[in-house]
Amino acid sequence: MAAINQTPGFAQSRIRQLPSAVLTVTHADKLPRPVLLYLLTVVLPIGFYAGPLYITTLRLFLMVLILPLAFRLLAGAYGKLIITDFLFVLHILWGAVAIATNNPDQLVQQVGSVGVEFLGAYLMGRAYIRTPETFMALSRTLIVLVLCTTPFAIYEALTGQPLIIELIRKLPRITTVTIVSIDRRMGLERVQSVFAHPIHYGLFCSVVFSLCFVALRGTMTTVRRFLTSAVIVASGFLALSSGALTAIAFQFGLIIWATLFRSIKARWWILVGLFALGYVSVDLLSNRSPIEVFMSRATFSAHNAYWRAIIFEWGMKSVWAHPLYGIGLNDWVRPWYMFSGSMDNFWLVIAVRYGLPGFLFLAVGYLAVIFRVMRRDFSGQERMLLLRRAWVFTFLGLTFTLCTVHIWTNIYSFVFFMFGAGVWFIFYDPVVAEGTIDPKDPPQGQRAESTTQPPTAVQNTPYSRFPHRLAVRYPPS
Repeated sequence: MAAINQTPGFAQSRIRQLPSAVLTVTHADKLPRPVLLYLLTVVLPIGFYAGPLYITTLRLFLMVLILPLAFRLLAGAYGKLIITDFLFVLHILWGAVAIATNNPDQLVQQVGSVGVEFLGAYLMGRAYIRTPETFMALSRTLIVLVLCTTPFAIYEALTGQPLIIELIRKLPRITTVTIVSIDRRMGLERVQSVFAHPIHYGLFCSVVFSLCFVALRGTMTTVRRFLTSAVIVASGFLALSSGALTAIAFQFGLIIWATLFRSIKARWWILVGLFALGYVSVDLLSNRSPIEVFMSRATFSAHNAYWRAIIFEWGMKSVWAHPLYGIGLNDWVRPWYMFSGSMDNFWLVIAVRYGLPGFLFLAVGYLAVIFRVMRRDFSGQERMLLLRRAWVFTFLGLTFTLCTVHIWTNIYSFVFFMFGAGVWFIFYDPVVAEGTIDPKDPPQGQRAESTTQPPTAVQNTPYSRFPHRLAVRYPPS
């Protein structure tokens, strides 16, 4: 791999010395254009009506690509099929069954929009983000997008006016997200920026935090990396969402743990053990479940904590009352004094809406990829370790945060795009990627067993004015 390109403002001498594998990256690979267009549809919430159907530019874009991407996935163009591919399809199909059972009149609109936003985004990440270079290009692009929204976020925090949304609303025959009116917190307006809710903007920033602070370590100066990460955190803070801050705090805690105990090989198993010990301790010492305790603590006020506890209690009652098909889009049963039907728990919403099968298809597929990525051995490949760590930290933080917030529309699609953008870690082979061996050759272990003689040099090479190089060929196995 080539050395780092010298870009304006890049002071290589100021980077702390890292292993050579960290610094051998290239900026030659740019973000694929379909991904760039997709991200623009995420951060520019433009919609319009086609007859009775409401269509956003994001949905329209994914509607065009979803079938070609699905066919190419089935043809093996994006690596082997994994169990998550099937489980995610089953999740959407079961969701269609649940909606058909509970709300047959809304089947086409609901399943069409949610299916395209979910599966289309997952396939986008699965198809186009498949190398370290494209993953890093994605990280840099997302950082730029957050930094572009920061001035608007500061203005909105002071005035309550989301300028980008207001500008889109002025365009003829174009609609966009509703401007949310929420009580101020800490003397500031809650920033929704370009999303449907302030929580979504905070989550967007939280996803980008580790991609900047961890994934791009060694590609920018330490000062620049810290300052950029600080701006991202500050932008996410302006959403004044406890869910987004929880995600960032969780990632920050994992970064500190990885730094303090980097010399201990079993540090992550130790952390898992501490989490298990904490879970059991809370379960024994509290009259509430550990999940309820966590959700009550991850909030700005005691009132919100109490409210979330009630939501979880009555949401689970709905799950056990309708375990197979859920309740679809119908209103859920709750105490009379709960005037709002919002449910601040993504995982709970899925179980309530689509029943336990719909929830399990999604949750098992989600966890299967995370566990497989975490188990990949990238020893000695510092760049891959950093990229994998950034992605895993992001989704561990999101997993817990989605217990306290709900996501829909653009941010829902974006989360599962980023999820699909991490599947390549499961298959990536740096030896094949760098052209050292032919991808059609047998795996290294099998090749070592079948090789009975050392590699031979290719003789009788034609005359060349360039120095001869030893060409290595392995005998057929």
